[in-house]
Amino acid sequence: MNQTAHSVKSLPAHNDAAQRYQSVRRYTEQLIAPLSAEDLVVQSMPDASPGKWHLAHTTWFFETFLLQPNLADYRPFDAHFAYLFNSYYEAVGPRQPRPQRGMMTRPTLDQVLAYRTYVDLHMQDLLQTTLNKEAHELFDLGLAHEQQHQELLLMDTLHLFSLSSLKPAYDSLWPRDKPGRKGKWRALDGGLQAIGHQGEGFSFDNESPRHKVWLEPFEISDRLVTNGQWLAFIEAGGYQQAGWWLSEGWTTVQAEDWQAPFYWYRQDDAWYEFSLRGLHPLDPNAPVTHVSYFEAAAYAHWAEARLPTEAEWEVAAHAGLLEQLDDVGWQWTQSAYSAYPGFRPAASAVGEYNGKFMINQMVLRGGASVTSPDHARPAYRNFFAANQRWMFSAVRLARDTRPALCNGPETEGQDEERKAFAADVIVGLSAPQKSLSPKYFYDTLGSQLFEDICEAPEYYPTRAEAALLTRVAPQMAALIPDDAALIEFGSGASEKTRLLLDATPQLGVYVPIDICPNALQRACEQLRSAYPNLQIAPQVDDFTKVMHLPEATRDRARVGFFPGSTLGNFTHAQAVDFLRATHHLLGRDARFIIGVDMVKDSAILEAAYDDAGQVTARFNKNLLTRMNRELDADFDLATFAHKALWNAELARIEMHLVSQRDQIVHAAGQAFAFKAGESLHTENSHKFTVQSFTALAAQAGWKVSHQWLSDDPQVALFCLA
Repeated sequence: MNQTAHSVKSLPAHNDAAQRYQSVRRYTEQLIAPLSAEDLVVQSMPDASPGKWHLAHTTWFFETFLLQPNLADYRPFDAHFAYLFNSYYEAVGPRQPRPQRGMMTRPTLDQVLAYRTYVDLHMQDLLQTTLNKEAHELFDLGLAHEQQHQELLLMDTLHLFSLSSLKPAYDSLWPRDKPGRKGKWRALDGGLQAIGHQGEGFSFDNESPRHKVWLEPFEISDRLVTNGQWLAFIEAGGYQQAGWWLSEGWTTVQAEDWQAPFYWYRQDDAWYEFSLRGLHPLDPNAPVTHVSYFEAAAYAHWAEARLPTEAEWEVAAHAGLLEQLDDVGWQWTQSAYSAYPGFRPAASAVGEYNGKFMINQMVLRGGASVTSPDHARPAYRNFFAANQRWMFSAVRLARDTRPALCNGPETEGQDEERKAFAADVIVGLSAPQKSLSPKYFYDTLGSQLFEDICEAPEYYPTRAEAALLTRVAPQMAALIPDDAALIEFGSGASEKTRLLLDATPQLGVYVPIDICPNALQRACEQLRSAYPNLQIAPQVDDFTKVMHLPEATRDRARVGFFPGSTLGNFTHAQAVDFLRATHHLLGRDARFIIGVDMVKDSAILEAAYDDAGQVTARFNKNLLTRMNRELDADFDLATFAHKALWNAELARIEMHLVSQRDQIVHAAGQAFAFKAGESLHTENSHKFTVQSFTALAAQAGWKVSHQWLSDDPQVALFCLA
């Protein structure tokens, strides 16, 4: 059936507002096209509304708040509709009781569609005039309001169809939620963060005012919980064990006899799921949806995690760490729905839009597969009661992390690090060519982003070096004496090191050196499990300034290990100094295995440092975020652009953050002027030839004893003696 071919489709649209209006109204009509008149009149439960009511109520909004106050001589379509299609606006007058909306067989569907046509025609007249500020804001609110009801229309239709023994499909071709991998934990440092609407474009009043919140360090999953993970919860007795549930949640589970998510059905020892496509076998790799807050919190407890706060969710979303952000299901947070500091509802009737519901509700963030186009945004605050399940709700986990020494509560030593950071920022931003050392990239988030860079398809160095190391590790192992100490500079997750450890069972001790202890601790825990017979002696230190090694290395042959092309980040003088220092630290007769990237075509190099997924751009901009957090800076990340370029004369890739306008930025108590086009130089990555690296090593007192080159794109490993 198609009840929607009425005159709005032929109305002229002479301006942007008229075009936007027509686009939103047409989409509502597209959504009801698969539905019959009978489908549109039934109310399946008090929380739902008939489709016909949604059509009329969204029309009533425009008539009541825009046409009647602003269009001269406007006459309402039907005076009774003010009572029938008001939702909850006390200031506008009495209304049809919500649970009885399904009793309204009159007006007919044809009359409701005629009502829409009538209001649409008059709205086109109104939109040819100049709206005042208040009317324009109400117009934007009206469009967003209809988009909300478009989502509700699909939610309510799905619930209605689920009650039918026929289990009819709303649309057998409705897109599936894409299956995929399980989530990975993404770390954020916390600190003082700003959340809320940033002042550009439409937002609901509950998204403001923008304000600062303090976050402790935390981790958040980059993907949603899957059906398969939820099945494990069920099989572990998730709906039978009271210990995982909030008290009210457990009472609800028992009273409602919940055994699984809302639209799951058990048939012939197999699970099925009912969706807008109809009834179909459950996909274990697809994200779980239609669960209540009570269920989400219980699952998180069982999984030894928790739900994120809405502030954590928003910060992670802006950091670009979250997949399945707004295209599957709204994600529960553990935040109660309440007002932001400084929130004031409007004095008019629309002040009832959000503020009056700030009680007994929980916040959900993101968006859903049924959310209307362009309706979702990171600051959006959806809200539902903790027991509700018919909406498209999903689960994203979070968990607390122990503050890292390099990013957590300050110790005396850390205070010195912060002072050094501030001093370097003042010097670097005061220079004619503004620059900062790349060592400041690597806070917790920066380290995580660098791991993500290494997985980008354009970033070849990690894969090429790992393949080369896999091939030549036995040859390297033959150069390492029995009971030797392997010392790795800047060990990070120690992933490549395993390739060498697997080939070198004769090692006596492994010394990973890294500046950030939480990464070091995690790596060592995994290594001790994988290599129980190897002594592991971690050292928290800046690997460029190491003055001593652990006692475990005494009286052992020492082999340095420095993979990953990090040497290329140093200037020529810094590289020579580092190699001289390691020569002294490792001692007489030591060996030093170093990985470097080789000179190659500039297009390959520039793509590797400016990937299509913009991970490197986020990594680069995180330096500004770190200054904002640690040095009370006020960088606006949106006004700086990531740039990577090949400097052939100096044989290096350069990374810059380029100011997009003239601006004054404050950091470390100082003010710094940026002109439009001026850059902050953040990193160099020098590339080598065999000849240039051999000459560099010789300046520091080393000589190349062995060398190994990979296939294209070429990287190299050198053994120095």
